[in-house]
Amino acid sequence: MNTLIPIILSGGSGTRLWPLSREKHPKQLLSLVNEDSLLQATVRRLDGLEGVKLSAPIIVCNEEYRFEIAEQLRLMNRKGAILLEPVGRNTAPALTLAALAASRFDDDPVLLVMPSDHVIMDIAAFQAVVLEGMTLASAGNVVTFGVTPDTPETGYGYIQVGDLINDSTAHYIARFVEKPDAQTAQAYLDSGDYLWNSGLFMMRASTWLTTIEKCRPDILAACRNAWAQGSVDGDFWRVGKDAFAQCPSDSIDYAVMERLTAHGGQMAAGIVIPLAATWSDIGAWSSLWQVLSKDGSGNVSKGDVVLKNCRDTLAISESRLVACIGVDNIVVVETPDAILVVHKDKTQEVKLIADLLKQQGRSEGQLHRKVFRPWGWYDGIDIGERFQVKRIVVKPGAALSLQMHHHRAEHWVVVRGTASVTRNDEVYLVSENESTYIPLGTRHRLENPGCVPLEMIEIQSGSYLGEDDIVRFEDIYGRKQ
Repeated sequence: MNTLIPIILSGGSGTRLWPLSREKHPKQLLSLVNEDSLLQATVRRLDGLEGVKLSAPIIVCNEEYRFEIAEQLRLMNRKGAILLEPVGRNTAPALTLAALAASRFDDDPVLLVMPSDHVIMDIAAFQAVVLEGMTLASAGNVVTFGVTPDTPETGYGYIQVGDLINDSTAHYIARFVEKPDAQTAQAYLDSGDYLWNSGLFMMRASTWLTTIEKCRPDILAACRNAWAQGSVDGDFWRVGKDAFAQCPSDSIDYAVMERLTAHGGQMAAGIVIPLAATWSDIGAWSSLWQVLSKDGSGNVSKGDVVLKNCRDTLAISESRLVACIGVDNIVVVETPDAILVVHKDKTQEVKLIADLLKQQGRSEGQLHRKVFRPWGWYDGIDIGERFQVKRIVVKPGAALSLQMHHHRAEHWVVVRGTASVTRNDEVYLVSENESTYIPLGTRHRLENPGCVPLEMIEIQSGSYLGEDDIVRFEDIYGRKQ
């Protein structure tokens, strides 16, 4: 029995879901549908799969949010290998790195490639096609899954099905087509010969490496070099940054899938299996509205929301009351530092706002007010001229780096737990309702020696309060200065 390894691709930024999704806290880390994040839901998607030797997942992700992915796995009590991309190079190089990692297994495992930001509601239907795909992939084919369309969707690419494979629901792939206009999408739907391109794939590790070598030898060569220069860093696998930076950027579709012939020839055959399940890539707020449960007027609300005489509206509140009266087909998303209001037909254009914020150098495009770190998180409560106030929570047993600031001093007030404070050569405890002062230029460290979270208020004062005013001397998480 071949091993099945889930390969979870988690490199996207999800800018069309701003302001919840940000460059350094993207949509796959958010709980948009239920209590699980989209990433956690992807990890759970194979729970209970029978008849398969299932291995822990390999997650390929951006270095920026590696610690939060590790923390989300820990909260699930799950293990997984986290493979870090030093720069983004699209899905074909990401899968190639994962296949090189998986090729260490003796039985040439089958890889199930899943984006981390998709929603699949019918898990039983999904697992059924995975089992069918396992047989076809084990035989040396490259398998993808096409979602059975129910609307003339213009936001997805399509796969035209070819000949039916005997004794299965699978077809050889006739061709891939790009996102169509509305008239073409309707024709695809009417014909019954087209499926939505889901971005889900299955193949043996050796099949992918052989096929990418024939289709894009430059990608394989760059990935092999990067893998050879890599190393283990705690919970993470790092590849050589300079070598991977030389890798061409390309998607799985363009690099390989569109080049496969129906019956193989010198390469693996391309096969598509229909997936009849509620599926979405949550590419925009309108997509999220479609998959969530609605009231009798078609409204979706999350958080502290009051709706009056509204229809087909999505309203999300994170921190305060959101009230909507007499609006139709509107999306309202509130976070502590930003509010989005957009017509549901224009949600694809939210990316333009995220791009504009990035051009202007505004932090709202990159970070939330609440920022996650490997030791816990902080929330920027208030900021003004020469001062900033943060709420800081440090996990039990965790510690911030030994550091120093050139431009600011800090006052710490402990409100819960006990802090161990290093201040130059001093090491002392600060308990609840006690405070301490860290003068400008002082080497210092904050640790939580207890078994409950340490909560404190930090008041910074000085001429410059940016996060880049940190000189690190030691760090248990391997973060470099």
